[in-house]
Amino acid sequence: MIPLSDDNPTVRVPVVTIFVIVTMFAVWVLVQGAGFDETLLATSVCNLGMVPGELTRMVRLGVGVPIGHNLACVVDNQRINVLTPVLSMFLHGGWMHIIGNSLFLWVFGNNVEDVVGRWRFLAFYLICGLAAAAAHIAVDPRSAVPVVGASGAVSGIMGAYLVLYPKVRVRMLFWFLIIVKVIPLPAWLVLLYWFALQLLNGLPQLLSPNPEIAGGVAVWAHVGGFVAGVLLIRLFSDPVLVQRRRDILLSRREFDALR
Repeated sequence: MIPLSDDNPTVRVPVVTIFVIVTMFAVWVLVQGAGFDETLLATSVCNLGMVPGELTRMVRLGVGVPIGHNLACVVDNQRINVLTPVLSMFLHGGWMHIIGNSLFLWVFGNNVEDVVGRWRFLAFYLICGLAAAAAHIAVDPRSAVPVVGASGAVSGIMGAYLVLYPKVRVRMLFWFLIIVKVIPLPAWLVLLYWFALQLLNGLPQLLSPNPEIAGGVAVWAHVGGFVAGVLLIRLFSDPVLVQRRRDILLSRREFDALR
């Protein structure tokens, strides 16, 4: 189930949303070699990705985890480790990873930026990403596995969208074997269904004696980011921009009715 677009026009160019997406692709190509060099990709993930055990110092220095063919990521105490919760938001593990995050951010982010404002939207995005990182660390503080991706921050944007635009129709791409169909669904159904899946997928990790091997996706980061977005969006939304958006969209509808 993939979101393609929504019936929710914007009144301003989503500059920050575009900037974040462009920055992610620039990092993917320039820093991570677009995934074509396995060693470069693994090095970027290991050195710049967030390793919970490095931040909590609950993993012994020198412990290594496999990260590729004949490659291992070794726990260290480099100074850059404290920046990895932010740096990791702009790194990805593959083409599908970055394309998926970018698509979700574009569909849901532009309308959130519309009522938050550009600089506040950037702050909101980063804070949700940090909340996601904190949730992941809280669930698995002894993990030596590096985590990368914008999923946590994007989850926060999705949580904000749920609060702001629950009834807006989102066109979702469904496929089953050879059947492909685009179905418009209300945002609340799409987003709550997605959130429920994260919770269900995360339960084995909570119940497992070895959380780091319970799954390959940081689902609790998704949960943490989403909850942060739901709780914080009212603090970040700008009443002036909200009213301006309403007035402009109302004028557009009146104009369309006269055409």
